[in-house]
Amino acid sequence: MKDYNLTEGSILKKLLMFAVPFLIANVLQSLYGAVDLFVVGRYCTAESVAAVSTGTQVTQIITSLAAGLTLGSTVIIGQYKGQNDEERVKQTIGTTLTVFAGAALLLTVVMLALERPLLTILRTPAQSFELTMQYVAVCLLGNIFICGYNAISAVLRGYGDSARPMMFVAAACVLNIILDFVFVKYCGLNVVGTALATVISQGMSMFIAIGYLKKHDFLFDFKPVSFRPVWSIVKKLAYVGIPISFQEMMVRISFLYLMAMMNTCGVYAASVVGIGSKYDVFAMLTSTSMASALAALTAQNMGAGKPERARKSLWYSLGIAVAVSSLFWLWAQLDPRSMIGVFTGDENVIAAGVPFFKSCSYDYIMTALVFVMNGYLNGKQKTVWTMVSCSFGAVCLRIPMVYFFAEHFGEDLGMLGKIAPIVSGIMACYTLVYVIYEGKKYEKQRVISNW
Repeated sequence: MKDYNLTEGSILKKLLMFAVPFLIANVLQSLYGAVDLFVVGRYCTAESVAAVSTGTQVTQIITSLAAGLTLGSTVIIGQYKGQNDEERVKQTIGTTLTVFAGAALLLTVVMLALERPLLTILRTPAQSFELTMQYVAVCLLGNIFICGYNAISAVLRGYGDSARPMMFVAAACVLNIILDFVFVKYCGLNVVGTALATVISQGMSMFIAIGYLKKHDFLFDFKPVSFRPVWSIVKKLAYVGIPISFQEMMVRISFLYLMAMMNTCGVYAASVVGIGSKYDVFAMLTSTSMASALAALTAQNMGAGKPERARKSLWYSLGIAVAVSSLFWLWAQLDPRSMIGVFTGDENVIAAGVPFFKSCSYDYIMTALVFVMNGYLNGKQKTVWTMVSCSFGAVCLRIPMVYFFAEHFGEDLGMLGKIAPIVSGIMACYTLVYVIYEGKKYEKQRVISNW
């Protein structure tokens, strides 16, 4: 197996070599939901668009939980890799895959039981309620594939390999696009067709990953006897991963609350938020990719005793993430109608979305700052801070502001769109202060230890 060392060589080159395949993989993975919405928007009704929009917010709870826990695996494997401790790397891989298999089954049962109450709490429009139920139920049956793929990808990224996850998801994305058109346009399966296409594609991605790694002598053999947890590593995964998952959950809950408020404004408003959430994902892909790459690079370099290299990587990542996010902000300011028109030709949805997109797009830049700084802190295992920070932003800032703006500005989508950038701007300020404080504290401790 090729050795992926992020502790030597040009920082910018290593960062880009790791982040670009990660970015491509994230773009392709995001196409799952985007193609679903595109196909439904072209061949189904506004009620179907609202169903996929609301349903996606629910299914992203699972994705967020998986992403948080797997990032914990990436960080721990990266640190053991930086220490050249291959035995602990193998143990962490076995523990990660075993824990995620159990978690996937548990989450499937729990979410299926809570599906109807959750959609009721979200105030899903009556016209699209049953369609949303159908979409979410089918997607939830694919949880084992979502968790399995994310776990394998996290393992590889912790080892320094972001290219293979990109290849696995690329194959699945092609199948997803084909199946979306087959199931929706030609078979007339509506939202169930889009959900089936996603689940089948995700399953194929996971099995391709396992087959490829077994064939190419990956350091983990995938034999049943190897799937056993090492409890000391389980505790470490929990310590690093649970805070990340918790913060993702709090953020997701705050967005679900926003969706609930928007659903009271009708099908068109719900559709606007759904389309906006797709652009949020794409506009922030560079930021999330740089943040995840930075977490892995920081973990390896901290494990190797090279904190200065990790800090330099932070500033490179911030510059790249803000530059790319600014392009989406510029598009939203100059021609928001064309952005919305990609997903729907309904003039009512487009007209409702213009003021929302113009105000909400400032969030692209603010979240770029927050995501990258959090990636750096996660790589240093400062996950408790990022949990507190993001939970505070979600619960103490975003939810109260959604309530306040909804009460005072009613159905003014332009005003509601300002909530996200205001919250992210505040978070960016106090996160920057903490990064600077933590850096000075580390330097002071290092000077003392050298005396």
